[in-house]
Amino acid sequence: MEAVGVLMTCPMLTYLEQELEKRFTLFRFWESHSKTQFLEQNSDSIVSVVGNASFNADSDLIDALPHLQIVASYSVGVDKIDLNECEKRGIRVTNTPDVLTEDVADTAIGLILATLRKICACDGFVRNGSWKNGDFELTTKFSGKAVGIVGLGRIGSAIAKRAEAFGCTISYHSRTKKPTTNYRYYSNIINLAANCEILIVACSLTEETHHFVNRKVMDALGPKGVLINIGRGVHVDEPELVSALLEGRIAGAGLDVFENEPEVPEPFLGLKNVVLLPHVGSDTFETSKVMADLVIANLEAHFLHKPLLTPVI
Repeated sequence: MEAVGVLMTCPMLTYLEQELEKRFTLFRFWESHSKTQFLEQNSDSIVSVVGNASFNADSDLIDALPHLQIVASYSVGVDKIDLNECEKRGIRVTNTPDVLTEDVADTAIGLILATLRKICACDGFVRNGSWKNGDFELTTKFSGKAVGIVGLGRIGSAIAKRAEAFGCTISYHSRTKKPTTNYRYYSNIINLAANCEILIVACSLTEETHHFVNRKVMDALGPKGVLINIGRGVHVDEPELVSALLEGRIAGAGLDVFENEPEVPEPFLGLKNVVLLPHVGSDTFETSKVMADLVIANLEAHFLHKPLLTPVI
């Protein structure tokens, strides 16, 4: 399959890049000084795109690749792929579901603990010598809290399972009630926020969930509530979140994702009641390798005319 042209949209896992280069003719989009010129020179040779949650196959890129057959995403989310255009042109799309569920759920629990117990601030307190002058301030416990989860899919369910181990009560909001769980269901996100102490965003990004967590939701969560986002940055209205944190209308936030990554709103950087991660929910050695292997396996399956392992389209 050395003659198969694969466009990698941006730097990803080195292992993935190396394995793609072994098997295919690899084009590195980020190395071009002019993407327009690059596409004009190479578009006839590219039949596949490998993208991720940051940079994938939007309508402009798809239009520029007349021979595109498959988009293999190194992520679960496909919101950066123009699925309508792919479907219209018969372009196959795959992603990497399931394999990153456990890591993202672990990260959500880590964010909760870091936010409530102020673990990052505690670390700084020891490092800067402040402990010698007195004890750190009291923090808030996690065990026994009321946890509300927005999106009870694979990741949301894995988070719920972990939170139950802390003695937490679980409720959730999703498009429909899940018949396989006894967790309390709220058909309205505002009602969910009003009845939990920790609100975790773990849903897919759709037009309906864009800025889903707005001022009304934050006010319903209240001054003792904590927001955790391991979904997508645009689920949350960031200016409203900054205001809520500054004004004490919610107690804190733990964020792994942001609306314009890697740009982070400047006010967040000075807030002590927010924990910030650089979108690393699934970034472990183990899971990254499995995701990369799945991307490669989907590409190989397609070009060998075998069923795709994790088809979206």
